[in-house]
Amino acid sequence: MVNLHIPAPPTRGSRLAGLLRSRAIQVAAGGWLLVNAVLIALAGGHLPFHASSLAEPPATGQILQTNAMFLEVFVLMGVVQLLTRRRSIPDIAERAPNREQARRETLIVLAYGVMALAGGYVVGHAFGPHAFGFHLDGMIIRTGQEVTPTESIGWAAYNLLAYAIVPYVVFRRRYTNDQLSLRSANRRSDLKVVVVIVVIESTVQLLLNPAVLRLDVRQLLLGAPLTFVLSFAGTVLPTMVFVYSILTPRYLKLTGSVPATVILGGVTYAMLHLFDGWTNFVSPADAALSVLYLLLFYTGPGMFKTFITIRTANAWTHVWAYHAIAPHTLVDTPMFVKIFGIR
Repeated sequence: MVNLHIPAPPTRGSRLAGLLRSRAIQVAAGGWLLVNAVLIALAGGHLPFHASSLAEPPATGQILQTNAMFLEVFVLMGVVQLLTRRRSIPDIAERAPNREQARRETLIVLAYGVMALAGGYVVGHAFGPHAFGFHLDGMIIRTGQEVTPTESIGWAAYNLLAYAIVPYVVFRRRYTNDQLSLRSANRRSDLKVVVVIVVIESTVQLLLNPAVLRLDVRQLLLGAPLTFVLSFAGTVLPTMVFVYSILTPRYLKLTGSVPATVILGGVTYAMLHLFDGWTNFVSPADAALSVLYLLLFYTGPGMFKTFITIRTANAWTHVWAYHAIAPHTLVDTPMFVKIFGIR
């Protein structure tokens, strides 16, 4: 008699244990602890940033509050995992070229990103006192520094061209929109994910920052569409094309690991905010604190954007679920109402 042994499907506990054994997760956890320790050690009484929203001491409280975002990110990942558990998901690594070509393209794109950041520093100072980062000065993290309408439009135009249009045109010559993860493989499932996540994230954002609800009807009717358009051009589309359409499939091809790809996507997203208006580089200590807090603040959201892209094989999903509406339109409309003098 032939004894056929069919292995039992992995349990939730065994999957969690497997994740915890992942070298990428172990390294990331160690890095997270180190970032927190150095931030608390160097910050002293307060965080020395150009950020009115982070100016109140003690620094330890601000750092611990920022860490709480990782809890929300992990909860959202669990929700997406649950919503997509029964669907057949294309492997986006198969959309990338062979490993050697993927490595070459990844290095070229990252080098180009560094040049685009440097260009944003130069061009931004031509429009005003601030460099052009992935966020306009004052977006998400308030700075209290004056921003003009001309600067806002220039920021959106530069980022749209540098991080979205140019990379898309170059890669579209070699790859289809399917290979760039710009077409949905399951619209109904993607829509379900978008609706659930945007409702959760909108609720969280409004509970934490209800300032948009204090605007009058005219300010909302004019300010919300304006905020949506400028943030969509200046950060949402650039993020989608540069990180999630182009780099994420190549990260997965090179690492062969979803955890490693999620972490790399988060770190890449964070570093693209290097010249956001709140960062401070007047001294080595301030520069170190800026980079460390940048990693702490943006890596989590960048990880979730990467995760939702892998789980849906659609670079557009994060745009509607966790970027264009919540947080940017909900959080930043009061800022753009002020910049453009909408009364």
